Amino acid sequence: MIAEKSHTAQHIIEQISAKASKVNFINDSDLTKALMYLENIGIPTNKDENYKYCNMDALFKKEFKNLDQKLIEIKNVAEYKLEDAINLVVLNGHYSESLSDKVILQGLHLTAFSDLDTSGKKLISSLVNVESDGFIALNTVFSGNGFHLQVQKGTVLHMPIHILYISSSESEALINTRNLIEIQDNAEAQIIEQQIIIGKGKVFTNYLSEKMIGANAKLNSCLFQNEGSFGYSVNTSQVQVQRDGHYDNTTITLGGQVVRNNHNVALVGQNSQAHLNGLFSSKSNQLVDNHTLMDHQVPHCESNELYKGIINDKSTGVFNGKIYVRKDAQKTNAYQSSKNILLSDDATINTKPQLEIYADDVKCSHGTSTGKIDEEAMFYLNARGIGKESARKMLLASFAREVISKIELDSFRDKITALFENEL
Repeated sequence: MIAEKSHTAQHIIEQISAKASKVNFINDSDLTKALMYLENIGIPTNKDENYKYCNMDALFKKEFKNLDQKLIEIKNVAEYKLEDAINLVVLNGHYSESLSDKVILQGLHLTAFSDLDTSGKKLISSLVNVESDGFIALNTVFSGNGFHLQVQKGTVLHMPIHILYISSSESEALINTRNLIEIQDNAEAQIIEQQIIIGKGKVFTNYLSEKMIGANAKLNSCLFQNEGSFGYSVNTSQVQVQRDGHYDNTTITLGGQVVRNNHNVALVGQNSQAHLNGLFSSKSNQLVDNHTLMDHQVPHCESNELYKGIINDKSTGVFNGKIYVRKDAQKTNAYQSSKNILLSDDATINTKPQLEIYADDVKCSHGTSTGKIDEEAMFYLNARGIGKESARKMLLASFAREVISKIELDSFRDKITALFENEL
């Protein structure tokens, strides 16, 4: 098994090494560990329990045999920007200063990885274990020139930050995108991340974000994925929340042939909170796989998760959420819910909520439900003169609204609502 997986990883390494620029911002120790992991363990297969329904090794062998990396240079991204936000652009894994807005807000600092000083470089990989997952290792070896976004102590940003990750290719390509977001003590920020593909080539995006939430700090974030039939991705967010910190995230997935989201949150300071909300809509033969880990390490912390899926045609949805409560994490409150609607007899949903609790004074629960559109509600609407198709759209929009409403920026929330309704 190891030899087979290593062969795929070695094939990727050989193809990318000839085209990638030399990495100079990841420390040598992590680079060595990541390379060894890829050589010995490789890309996950469905024999790995965490990738049971998402065989990435087979995907690379079938869809990404030849990583030609014929990337397209994009010179204008105005149509994707938000008028009421600071727009930052990452093109094919590299931060683009020329395409981004100038950062002029007091207390907000942005530094490309290549420009970081020694102390800044030490923060990279400080939250992730490069030997825990093949895609974290792959990103560590071939990471693009991402950025360190820092909101300084006591700063409250009143303007959202909009990060555009644009991948553009005319051939099969692998893009490794990375960032480090640091919200220091008593600071607050709102961040919207959006993933876009331009061009006619199939693109595999390997995204990795480390997010540090300081004491009494707050981050409200949104990740919007709409990469279409040419998009394949693994997206890993590693989050650490300090004392009295607050982390909210909403992940909306409307497009992508294969989308795997790994969202890992560590509550390391007392009275910290984390809230994860997710919504995905899949069709055709798409696969959307959401994995979450809520790691309660200390007492008096709270977490909530709500993920909703609408699965159509022969597509597949996955939700695997784990609440992990350590021995010292007394007085933990943790809740998790997965709700799904199947629109086709051929659609598939696999849910696996998990509780692993080592403390005895906690309140934890999880639940999952799967079904079709409520026939009684349909009958009620039809009886009042609303057509079948209109009634169906109304019920699905109502189902999704609970998650979409978590997006704080009005203009972006309206945009997502319109895109979702158009998808229906």
